[in-house]
Formats: sequence, C-alpha cells, structure tokens
Amino acid sequence: MFPDSLHVSIRGPINDFVRMLVIEYGFVFKAISTVILQGILFIEQILRGLPWWAVFLIFIALAWQATRRIGLTAMVAVLLFAVGMLGLWDLTMQTLALMLMATLVSVVIGVPMGIWVAKSRIVRGITLPVLDVMQTMPSFVYLIPAIMLFGLGKVPAVLATIVYAVPPLIRLTDLGIRQVDGEVVEAAQAFGGSPRQILFGVELPLAAPTIMAGLNQTIMMALSMVVVASMIGARGLGEQVLNGIQTLDVGKGLEAGLGIVILAIVLDRITQGFGRPRSEDRTHG
Repeated sequence: MFPDSLHVSIRGPINDFVRMLVIEYGFVFKAISTVILQGILFIEQILRGLPWWAVFLIFIALAWQATRRIGLTAMVAVLLFAVGMLGLWDLTMQTLALMLMATLVSVVIGVPMGIWVAKSRIVRGITLPVLDVMQTMPSFVYLIPAIMLFGLGKVPAVLATIVYAVPPLIRLTDLGIRQVDGEVVEAAQAFGGSPRQILFGVELPLAAPTIMAGLNQTIMMALSMVVVASMIGARGLGEQVLNGIQTLDVGKGLEAGLGIVILAIVLDRITQGFGRPRSEDRTHG
C-alpha cells in the first residue's frame, strides 16, 4: 500500500478554484449561457419549424453538392427517410441543433487556435499536451464543471461536447497549415504577399481538405457525446437512449441508437465530400 504520508490531493484546490469562478464571475458564465442557449433555440426553431420535406431536400442538395455522386446522394435520402419512418424526425432535429451549435463554436475556437499553434512553436509546445489530456480524459468528467458553472440543460451539454470534440479540429488545422509546401509560401512572399494575404489566399485554401477532415472528426466526436450529454438535460436522441436504459426498453434504445448512427453517417459523408478536392470528385465521377 502506498504510504499515506506521500499522498497529495488536488481535489481541494480545484474545487476551491471552480467555486471562486462561480462566485466572482457568475455573471460572465450567465452571459455565455444566454448567448449559446439563444443560438441553440434559434437553430432548433428553424429545423423543427420547417416542413420535414424541406429539411429532407436541403440535405439531399448538400449531399449532391458535396459528393456529385448519385449513389451517395440516394443513400443519404434513404437514411433520412428511414429516420422519419422510425418516428425519430423531431428528436433527430433536436439532436442536430445541438450538434450544429457545438460544431459552430468548435470551428470558431478550433480553426484560429490551430493556426496559432501552427505559427508558434511555443504555443504548440504548450497546447499539444493540453489537447492530449482533453482527448484522453473520460467524457463524463466534463459534465461536472459544466453543471457547476452553467447548471442543467442544453448549454452545459453543448459546452461539455465542445471541450471533448474540439481537439481534432485544432490538431488537423495545425497539421494542414504546416503541410503547405514551403516553396508555394515563398513564392507568395516573393510576389509581395503580406502574412494575412498568404494565410487566407494560400495556406488556408491548400490546408482546407485537412481542416475539413478535422471538422469531420469533431462532428463524429460530438455525436458520440449525445447520450452522455442527455444525462444533464440535453434532449433528443440521446435522451431516448437514456430512457431505454432506465426502463430496460431494448427496442426504444435501439431505435434511438439507429437514429444517432444514421445522423453520423449522413454528416460524415457530407463533410467528407466537401473536404475532398474537386479533381478527386471528377476522378470518381
């Protein structure tokens, strides 16, 4: 048995720090919560307010625009139709609203952070170990500070999802920027391009496929948090799975699980399609 005299606990200082944040900066977290909640409700109102066929057609158009392949577009159509036939359409729209909000905030945080990591060796040395911790920490752990700072409901669920899902986007943005051919950057500099012009005109366009792969991974990881997030008030398909567990209703849980899988496949195919170079699309066509 390890000696008690050498035991050091970080629980107390961490709890004191979080308590201090709640007391001293509660108004900041309330403001953040209000902005995010209004964003979620706005997206959810649009998705649930539109006729099912309008959302269906939007996804079909996105699938065709992303892939230019009839087979994949037809598969997306069949999968979305299956969601409706299973009676999961409204729940899927609720889950999609949460995912879109989490993804939007992840992009706002992840892409600029990834660029900064790629441009600064010091920032990269500090950030990568933090990302390692964020990716290996059990997802349930993120629920505790989220509840303490934001209470129960959609907002802490989205924020816990963001913390869990944003690291791949930061990593792959960093990778994409660093993989841009140095000779191309030098040529842009020789033509008098400023760092800002080179970033937006050369580096980001060339890194776009890798960044889109990071976005794809972020969406998949966000969907993997659906059931966990339902434990603190996130509604939708995750709540159905949780109810199925609590009532030992295998069919209910399996139906909602299939809905999550279908949503994951649809979003995966669309984001992969947008991330693929157009020349590759022509080759497949």
